[in-house]
Amino acid sequence: MSTLSFRDVSLRYPPRSGDADVGRRSPVLERINLTLKAGEFIVVIGRSGSGKTSLLNLAAGFLTPSEGSIEVDGKPITGPGADRAVVFQDDALYPWLDARENVAFPLRLRGIDQKQRRARADELLDLVGLSGAGNRRIRELSGGMRQRVGIARALASDPRFLLLDEPLGALDALTRSKMQGFLLDVWAKSRSGALLITHSIEEALLLATRVVVLSPNPGRLAADIETGFATDLLAGASIGQIKASPLYKRMHDGLTGLIHSTADENEEAA
Repeated sequence: MSTLSFRDVSLRYPPRSGDADVGRRSPVLERINLTLKAGEFIVVIGRSGSGKTSLLNLAAGFLTPSEGSIEVDGKPITGPGADRAVVFQDDALYPWLDARENVAFPLRLRGIDQKQRRARADELLDLVGLSGAGNRRIRELSGGMRQRVGIARALASDPRFLLLDEPLGALDALTRSKMQGFLLDVWAKSRSGALLITHSIEEALLLATRVVVLSPNPGRLAADIETGFATDLLAGASIGQIKASPLYKRMHDGLTGLIHSTADENEEAA
């Protein structure tokens, strides 16, 4: 079973020009220890300044930790890799390519022949509910459909881990609700590990097998909470049924209180 591990990871950014103390490095994350296994869906949530996106960028290899190490199956991450696929809030699709060609693009970079990559792209479009949409231009797709294409493209290289930086954040409420169930279903079929960043407590509870809470300034691991609502959704329960349950309401209230209390503690310490 593949694992993505943060081991005593800290991140500090260089000071900005004009800062009074030019020798001081701004702390972003402090001593993060976290392990994501294949088949897990970890959702990271926290107030502004808690370093959520920085955590994902470290996992992707876009940033290098100031201290500690990040490893995949015991091997240190030294940069981006095909074992980790990233999906951003902005779908980042190529508008001059159709949906199929966008999905097949990573395979093209690997030298896969046209017939194979077209077949694989069509399989993935079918997986994300866009069967028959391969020839459609990006401008012809809705926001939710574009995000589906982006997720299909991320899956093209058969990554061990999906890294999702608020991929549903720009969608309207109705589309976002539909996409939550879709994203959960795609993750379950891919058998990968997923790490998702969100500001939504509701989204965290519905999608996660574990919810990780970061406290801000600098970001520290405040809580790591196992949840089971994703299993209920995959088993056929509706989002409305889950949100009406007393357990969901207790966990939502508890998570809301925890996030606000960690922010208050940091403000008092400052």
